[in-house]
Amino acid sequence: MSKIIVGFDFSAGSAKAVDLAIDISNRVGCDLRLVYVKDKDQDEAPIREEIERRIAGVSHLFKGIKMDYVIRHGKVSQELCAQCKEDDGVLIIVGTHGLSGFEKNWIGRNTYRTIAESEVPVLTLREDFNFNKALERIVVPIDNSPDTRQKLRTAAQFAKIFNSELHVLGLYTSDSKSIKSIVDGYVNMVDSYLDKHEIKHVNKCVSVPKNLTITTLEYAEEINADMIVIMTEQESSFTSLLLGNYAQQMLTLSTRPVVSVRPKQVNGLAK
Repeated sequence: MSKIIVGFDFSAGSAKAVDLAIDISNRVGCDLRLVYVKDKDQDEAPIREEIERRIAGVSHLFKGIKMDYVIRHGKVSQELCAQCKEDDGVLIIVGTHGLSGFEKNWIGRNTYRTIAESEVPVLTLREDFNFNKALERIVVPIDNSPDTRQKLRTAAQFAKIFNSELHVLGLYTSDSKSIKSIVDGYVNMVDSYLDKHEIKHVNKCVSVPKNLTITTLEYAEEINADMIVIMTEQESSFTSLLLGNYAQQMLTLSTRPVVSVRPKQVNGLAK
């Protein structure tokens, strides 16, 4: 059976990741697996005791789902992705640091590597994620790159899971009429797809004065968005930032959960 994989290390961020994973799993009927990656010589006994204590502490939240765990050793990103592949995982969830002190703009090398290596979407959220607010609005940025629309299926799945409204943000990275025409065409295709699947959505196209990331984040702030869905790679073009830059900036600067989707990923949450 497909599972949702959660990177777990006893940090506040990973605890928040577990809480959100339980919510998602309850909604889609998918079991959870926590993955703890230890040092080679680290004693497993206290790790197992603490993980089992924490699972017991949240078990009252389960609605027909199961949560278990595995302990692996090696490089965190490789082990998370390997476990996800073994379990036919549909999503990896990773918690990151909050916004205190020098860690304000630091998401963590392991998180970047997990996103880069994963064959399924990766959801990252900070330890200060607000669970008191429903996931009502999801931003889907669309630029002129050929792969930009591939994130749509994942965004639509989350919208259905949470009954969210998708905010499709067309990004004009140039004043060129041809570039704007491409973006407009992609946004229209997205609009048709969402109409067909009866997903609530609104569209807006804006010029990008300097930076794709900042423009996206400013829009997310304007509408009080609850999640952003991005691509982890984009083909190089004169008018479009590579995701290497865009994704890293987004993951570093966003205070909202971010779902990262690699081009041509076929796995995803079922609903």
